Amino acid sequence: MVLTKIEGAKLAEMVLVGASHLSNNADMIDALNVFPVPDGDTGTNMNLSMTSGANEVKKIINGNVSEVANAFAKGLLMGARGNSGVILSQLFRGFAKGVTDLDELTTVTMAKGLQNGVKTAYKAVIKPVEGTILTVAKDTANEAEKVAEETDDLIEFMEQVTKAAKVSLERTPELLPVLKEVGVVDSGGQGLVIIYEAFLASLKGEPLPEVNLDLVSMEDMVSAEHHKSNQDFMNTEDIEFGYCTEFMVKFEQDKLAKNPYDEEAFREELGALGDSLLVVSDDDFVRVHVHVEYPGEAMNLAQRFGSFVQLKVENMREQHSEIVGRKEAADSKKPKAEYGIVSVAVGSGIEELLTSLGATVVMAGGQTMNPSTQDITEAIKEAHAEKVIILPNNKNIIMAAEQAAELSDDEVIVIPTKTIPQGMSALLAYNPDLSLDENKANMSEACQHVKTGQITYAVRDTQIDGLAIENGNFMGLLDGKIKATDPDKFMATKKLLSELIDQDDEIITILQGEDVTDQEVNELAEYIEQEFEEVEVEIHKGNQPIYAYIFSVE
Repeated sequence: MVLTKIEGAKLAEMVLVGASHLSNNADMIDALNVFPVPDGDTGTNMNLSMTSGANEVKKIINGNVSEVANAFAKGLLMGARGNSGVILSQLFRGFAKGVTDLDELTTVTMAKGLQNGVKTAYKAVIKPVEGTILTVAKDTANEAEKVAEETDDLIEFMEQVTKAAKVSLERTPELLPVLKEVGVVDSGGQGLVIIYEAFLASLKGEPLPEVNLDLVSMEDMVSAEHHKSNQDFMNTEDIEFGYCTEFMVKFEQDKLAKNPYDEEAFREELGALGDSLLVVSDDDFVRVHVHVEYPGEAMNLAQRFGSFVQLKVENMREQHSEIVGRKEAADSKKPKAEYGIVSVAVGSGIEELLTSLGATVVMAGGQTMNPSTQDITEAIKEAHAEKVIILPNNKNIIMAAEQAAELSDDEVIVIPTKTIPQGMSALLAYNPDLSLDENKANMSEACQHVKTGQITYAVRDTQIDGLAIENGNFMGLLDGKIKATDPDKFMATKKLLSELIDQDDEIITILQGEDVTDQEVNELAEYIEQEFEEVEVEIHKGNQPIYAYIFSVE
């Protein structure tokens, strides 16, 4: 079979197959993470991001390639989580721009879209690292351009593209030494390969197991169209077609004799009146879902073929106003503060500590739950300030935070804090009397003078930085690097402290994890006071998961 063009419906199917395949393999991708810490990382983030994009695509019925690609890009952008999710969103954001105004794809335009996606993604990363998803995307796009010159068969094209992606993925350990040391390929690159594999399967007519390709389910359509999470991202006046109109018409032979029913022609007539169109018909009925400004016009078109048996019209502007009205009313009465600080953390004790240090909004997030761009955008709104400072407190949240900052209408900056101790240090350096630029400089500088230690456990056997690590053993991390490991938690902690504390340090703050008893932390404090006599010890119940202890040393 030779396939020379892809229309919007087929591209939508490819996206849904890709989302399903990625979801089925998310755990495998997570297992490729270089560090054996128990965090839901690349696979989880890519899966959640891709799912958000697929949900937007499900709303596009009978859209062309440009409309489907833009819906996908929009969903990815707002659902992007972690670095891998943000990069994935940028790849397909660029792709969408590269295929703007196109009704269908060919090998040439598909290659153009992939290449534009790479350019967009590289621009989004300040210091691109080769041997990652970026490299796989770049190598694949370069090969796509060559293949497009040789064939117009999209199946053959996608076979070569997928092959090139796999070859590039296998090369990532040669480009990134840490991957080679651990003996794995890049996890983000693996996720992209899985997506391309799914695209190929869809083009060949070989859908993967457990894939939902139902693009015409009335229930799914209505549910997707009116999902409450979308309401805060638009203004009521921006709703172009204000009435959600649904009806079912029973065909009548006398009317059909005068006005023969042609589904495609009927769909085109309705499409000229509004958007979000769904037309499903059989021998007896036609069912319609459409957003229009004048519902009567759509009904008049349908009534030519028979009589209404179901009819529903809802004013979406009124619905939207009701959903967001209370919040808008409250916000309008409350003037914006000059400054607001959004901090990310997990653990009730840590949240309380950050609030006491000056954080306006503390949003839940960390190793096992990277917040999305949309989540951070909501937190910025909640801060309700003219100037907002974001403290991600996790390296895998920084890019999503920067993306949210770009989308905000307020003045928003991101201090690239990678740990909770860095976030605490940044908060202590904040001065409301200074400008945003001055605060950014001071808070960023403060982060450089704090060391972070963490005690967690390994979720698999591995070897890294010369350390042999066994599944279940405790590990000690110093500023993200594994420095100690031991089957015993106290022994692993003592080994880490010997690396963490030096003679110039004055204070160590211990954040006690949710699984650590008071007796354990008191014994640890006594040990520190005996071994490091000049160091003052502070203890706070952080109640954080995953990490038994988080240490801040200054």
